[in-house]
Amino acid sequence: MLASKLLCRIVALVALMASGAQADPPPSATKAMAPAKRLSNRVGMTFASIPAGSFLMGSPDSEPERDPIERQHRVTLTRGFYLQTTEVTQGQWQAVMGENPAGFRQCGDACPVDALSWEQIQAFLGKMNQLEKDKTYRLPTEAEWEYAARAGTTTPFATGKCLSTVQANINGETPMPGCVSGEFSLGPRKVASFPPNAWGLHDMHGNVWEMTQDWFGPYPDKAITDPTGPASGTLRVVRGASWRMDAKFARSANRFQNIRDFAGVRLVLVPRK
Repeated sequence: MLASKLLCRIVALVALMASGAQADPPPSATKAMAPAKRLSNRVGMTFASIPAGSFLMGSPDSEPERDPIERQHRVTLTRGFYLQTTEVTQGQWQAVMGENPAGFRQCGDACPVDALSWEQIQAFLGKMNQLEKDKTYRLPTEAEWEYAARAGTTTPFATGKCLSTVQANINGETPMPGCVSGEFSLGPRKVASFPPNAWGLHDMHGNVWEMTQDWFGPYPDKAITDPTGPASGTLRVVRGASWRMDAKFARSANRFQNIRDFAGVRLVLVPRK
């Protein structure tokens, strides 16, 4: 009986493929499909549409290498947004600011700009907002960043329980427990050198740290909607880790304080009505 039912399903699937139709993807795949809509600007930046939604921010107690500051809590984002598909490149920064402050200038125009201070990033945002009057540019909030990095996943990485040097520019010599080791990179790589996550975003894990809008502080102990972090603080939150960091620092939930000027940047675009 079971074999007969299985044979019928196979025959039906073959007939469906022959007709040129496509079966609906499973619900989990639908949820994590890459956004179809994208926007670009005159500097050569591309932005993916990130849908509004709800997710568990932070890490569960069972996640290896987690930190207590990653207390898991429900976050709801009521508004979708456009997030840059790559980190801002040295060439893009140079085109806007007329200079290149990157610590790895030898990497080239297609590599991410790094070694940025908060003040430099704010000056860059000011220039970007003067450049295109029909758009507003800003940094992502910490919640927006993690939501986009996860792209519908609940695992330590958008890639699953492990992150390899085939998937991201991290220190492959120090993988997560039980994961395969790899090589140690000597610096940043060109943006989009690694596959994107399900929402079309490259290098959310590794390459260079990315500045967020939020002050660093403790998470709330209850569900929250459209969080923007503490009202004040000493240091800003950076996310995503860099090429020189252990895999555990590149986890979607990992949080770090910008204790020195070493961050890169990825922008949010808000179309003006």
